[in-house]
Parts: sequence; structure tokens; C-alpha cells
Amino acid sequence: EESEALRRRLERARAAEAVAPALRFHRAAHDEHVRARAAERDARARLPHSLAEAAPERLAELERELRQELGALRAAREEEPRAAGIEAELRRLDAESRADEDLLREAAEWLADWEEQRYALQRRVEDAQEAATRAEHLSGPLHPARARLQAARRRDQLAPEISTAVEARPRAREEAAEAKERWLALRERRLRGVAAELAAHLVAGEPCAVCGSTAHPDPAREEPDHVDRATEDAALAASQRAAEHRRSAEERLAALRENHTAAQAEAAGGGAVGGRGTEGSAPLQGEAEDASTEALAAAVAALEDEHAEAYRQASGTHEAREALAAAEREYAERQNARQDAERRAAARTSTRDAWQRELAALTERLAKARGEAPSVAARFTELERRVGLLSRATEAAHTAARAAERLAEAAEQLADAADRAGFRAPEDAEQAVLPESEQRELRTRLERRQAEEAAVREELADPALAAAAARPAADPEAARAVVDAAEVRLRSADAEHHAARGTVEALDGLGARAADRARRLAPLRTAYDRVARLAALAAGTSADNERRMRLESYVLAARLEQVAAAASARLGRMSSGRYTLVHSDARASGRGRSGLGLHVVDAWTGAERDTATLSGGETFFASLALALGLADVVTEEAGGTRLETLFIDEGFGSLDEQTLDEVLDVLDSLRERDRCVGIVSHVADLRQRVPAQLEVVKSRHGSALRHHAAPADG
Repeated sequence: EESEALRRRLERARAAEAVAPALRFHRAAHDEHVRARAAERDARARLPHSLAEAAPERLAELERELRQELGALRAAREEEPRAAGIEAELRRLDAESRADEDLLREAAEWLADWEEQRYALQRRVEDAQEAATRAEHLSGPLHPARARLQAARRRDQLAPEISTAVEARPRAREEAAEAKERWLALRERRLRGVAAELAAHLVAGEPCAVCGSTAHPDPAREEPDHVDRATEDAALAASQRAAEHRRSAEERLAALRENHTAAQAEAAGGGAVGGRGTEGSAPLQGEAEDASTEALAAAVAALEDEHAEAYRQASGTHEAREALAAAEREYAERQNARQDAERRAAARTSTRDAWQRELAALTERLAKARGEAPSVAARFTELERRVGLLSRATEAAHTAARAAERLAEAAEQLADAADRAGFRAPEDAEQAVLPESEQRELRTRLERRQAEEAAVREELADPALAAAAARPAADPEAARAVVDAAEVRLRSADAEHHAARGTVEALDGLGARAADRARRLAPLRTAYDRVARLAALAAGTSADNERRMRLESYVLAARLEQVAAAASARLGRMSSGRYTLVHSDARASGRGRSGLGLHVVDAWTGAERDTATLSGGETFFASLALALGLADVVTEEAGGTRLETLFIDEGFGSLDEQTLDEVLDVLDSLRERDRCVGIVSHVADLRQRVPAQLEVVKSRHGSALRHHAAPADG
């Protein structure tokens, strides 16, 4: 029965396939008609109530009438902004008129006070100029007045010193006279006892220093009050000191009196102060005879105050002139502004009249155009809205009519197709239509059902099945337990499988990232290797650097070659042409570096050898030649900057006489070229060869310098 039902359903579906195009056409026409009717209802709902049921022809006629009215409003709509612009311009003219009126009123008020203001500013300038002239006149007598005041103060300071000196002079004279009298008395006493003093030196058998006799029977004897030579000399020294003190006191008194007289004369010198006849010198003109310090100080203070006040007033000269110039500029600007405002007012009058006439004409036309609307633009917008509503409603009505015609045609075609396919009504055909997927499913179910029925019939015919049916029933619980255990093992294996797959995916990701980073690191490693090789080469540690020479040594080697060449010129003279310095870049023994070595070429043997083989004297003049060569190279490299002074400390004692002469000849050639050469040495021969000398002299109080010129050879 189920198979038969499936077969009949498939047959009706195949028959309905012939009706499917008509069904689809009818369904589409129906949907279109529904949409068109809905659009028509929506469009008519937006129309006024009186037009909701109007025929499409009436709606089209109203649309044409409104479009004609819109055409007439377009010109008026363009004139409306023009009218608004004219009104704005008129308002701007009114604002400008008010601003110019304010400007004219302010200018009139300011100009009314101009003459008085200008007179005040000019008077201010004149007063400042008069003050400047007065300050200049006052500055003349101010300096002499200050000099008189200083002289008066010196005079007052010298007066007590003179009094003290006058009192000290008699004491000094008395002390000098007393000291001299004491010395003369002591000298006279010593002369009286000089025979005893000579007798004290007599020796038996030796001649007397006075008479020459070798016999001294009765030598003079020393008196108790005898004065020896030391006592006499002490008295003489005291007398000389007292006399010197007297002379100093007299000289100091004379100098003080001379200074006092000069200060008195300068303080009383009224002619030098009042000679210019200025009003500022009036306080000092009465002080020529009574030149007291207090009077002079008061006069100078008054003069300084007057000068300071005049200078203060004169300092406003520039400010007063600037104020006058600024006021004159403002006067000119206000005059120009007033004239410009008057011209603008005249021009505005004609412009305002023209715009007012144009605005009146525009206002009349726009009032007719806008009707009851607030503006022409609003009226135009409203008509556009109505035209749009009518246009959409007309179009929607026509569309709905066309959709109704297509729906009727589709219904007729559907009824004819259903009848030809054997259906009583189109609805039956529509119900019988099945999608292709459902038909395939029905066919599959039908075929599977038929196969199952055939298999059942075949199984039922098998004798073994009948025998099995007679056997006892199976144990479902045991079978279920086996199935459960198998499912547990299956889930465990599935979980392990998922975990292993996740691990593989993670390892794949790590491998991809590692490969990507290795690719990105490759150029960096290449660059690093290149830079590292270059750095090792520059540092002299690379195997490629056979001489183990640093880069800085390589650069300095070029300068060393220049120094060696410059030094060889002088070394040849010092060594009588025997030695020449050359640069050597030979590698040092062991782990030593190379690049900055020096060798000497011995012209006597033709061999090149290390400078360490030179003797002490040869090493000295080789070092001296290098120092001079370095100075030449530095001078050349520094753009001509000369090393004008060279000091040589020791080493000359290791030279023989011939070599010393040659070295000094080289140093003399430097001195002849305006270079200063200093030699620090203890060699005695150099004292005869070097003309200008600084000798260090040692004593118990320390060392001192002595400058002298020794005669030079030749």
C-alpha cells in the first residue's frame, strides 16, 4: 500500500510539471498586481481627499496645469534672492551711514580742541629744549666747583698733619744734635785712647805698626773709660739715623705746606668757576674769599640739584617731540577720514535711491507671484510637492491597471493548462507540484521500499532463516556491553587522534615561523659577517690583515712618512749625510702590531736598520730631527699656523764636538727663520755657543734666574 501511494504521488507530480510554467506566470502576475495596488493606495492616500478616487486622466490633467504654473514661478523665484540682497545692501548702507556719522562727530569734537592741544605740545617741546640748554650751561661750572670742594677737603685734611709735623720738627732737630754730640764725644775719647788700642796689638820681636821698632819697652795702657771702635761706629750710625729723621721731618713739613698752599689756592679760585657768567654759578661767586668747606659743599649741592632738575626736564625732549609728531599725524588722519566720510555719504545717497527703486518693483512682482505663501520659494516648493504627488499617483494607477490585465491573462492560461494535464481545477495542479528534490526523495524511497520488499521475500524463502527462527533468542545485554566498550575505545582513540593532530598543526606552525625567521635573518647574518670581517680587518686582528696593522695606524703611517721625510732633511745635516729616517710597516715579532715603525738608512754601510741600534748621541739628534720634522708637518697641515717656540731638554752631553756644531747649526737656521729655540742643558760648552742665556743660580734662600749674554763663537 505504501509503495502504491508513493507511485501515484509521483505520477501526479510528473503531470503537474506541464502546468508549472503557467503556475509560475500566474503567481508572478498576482504578486505584481498586489504590489501595484498597494503602491496605488499609498500614492492616493497622499493626495487631497477630493482626489482620492479621481480617474487617472483627471490626475494627469491636474499635473499638467500645476507644471505650467511652476514654469511661471521660476523667474519670480530667481528674483527673490535679488530682493533679499538689495535689502541687505540697504541695511549695510545704513550701518555705514551711522558709522560715518559717528566718525564725523568724533572728528569734529577732536578738531575743535586741536589748536589748544598743538600749542600745549609745542610749549612742552620748547620747555624741554630750554631745560637741555640750561643743563648744558650748568655742566660747565659743575666740574670746577667739585674740584674746589675736593681741594678744600684736602686743605682741611692737611691742616692737622702740618700741625703735627711742625711739632715733630724741633724734636727731630734736638735728637739729631744730641746724637751728633754724643758721637763726637765718643770719637774724641777713642782718639785719646788710640795708643793703648794700638799697643794691644804689639807682639814681642815684631815691628811696631807706627814706629817700626821691634822693642816695646813702655806700651800705652788702656784707660778705664776707653771707647772701642764698635761703640764709636754705633754712635755714628745713630747720629746718621737721627740726621736722616730730621731731614725727613723737614721735607715732609715742606711737602705738606706746599700741598696745603696749592689746595688753599685751588679752593679759593672763584674766577675759574664763575668765568662763564651762568646763572648756575651764582652760588659760588661769593665763595672766592670765604672758601670754607661747608660753604663750598652747600654751593656744589645746590648746583648739582639745579643741574639734575634741568637734566630731568631735558630728558623729556624726545618724548615731547614724539607726542607733537603723533598729534600732527592724528590731525592729518582725522582730516582725511572726515573728507573720506563726506565723499562716501554723497556716493551712498545716489546708490540708495537706485536700489530703493529696484526693490519696490521687485516687491510688487514677488507679492503677486507668492500669493498666500510666505515666499516665492515656498510657493514653488509647495507646487513641486503637489506635482510630485500627482505624478506618482497617476503612474501608480496606470501600473495597477496594467498589472490587473496581466493577472487576468495569467489566470486564463493557468486554467487551460490544468485542464489539459487532467486536473479538475488549477488548485489541484498547484497542490500536485513537487520540487525536484522531493521527487528524487520519493523515487529513492519508492526504490528502497521495493528493494526491501524483494529482499524480505527472498529471505523468507531461505530454509536457513526458518531454522534460525527456531533457535533461542539472543542476549541483548551482553551485546550492549560489548558495544559500550567498543564506543569507549572509539572515543579514546578519537581524542588521541585530535590531540595528535593539534600537536602536528602546532609543530607545522612553529616550523613555518622558524623558516620565516631564518629567511629574514639570512641577510642580517650576511651583513653582520661582512661588518665583523671589516671591523676585524680595521682592528688588525683578522687573518686577512697580514701585518696586524690597525686602521688608525694605517692612516697615521701616511703622516709618519711625511714626518720622516721632513726629519731626514735635518738629520742628514746633523749626521754629515750619514743617516736618513724611513717609515717601516714591517710586522713586529710575536703578537706585536705594525704600521708605525721607524728605521734609519746608514749611507756608510748601505743597510737599513732599527733606530734602537743608534748610539746615545745619534738617538738624541735623530729625536731632535723628528721633533723638527713634526713641527714642519703640523705647520703645513694647520694651514700655515707656525709652531714658533721649541724647547730641547738635555741630550747635548752625549754629542761629540763636531756633532754638537752640526746640531747647533740646524737650530741656528731655525732661529734665523723667526723661531724661538730654548735649550735646557748643563753642558759648559753651550755657554760659549748660545748668546742669550737664563742661568739658574742656587743659594740658601732658594733658586733665582739670571739673564746675561755670553759671547758667541765667531
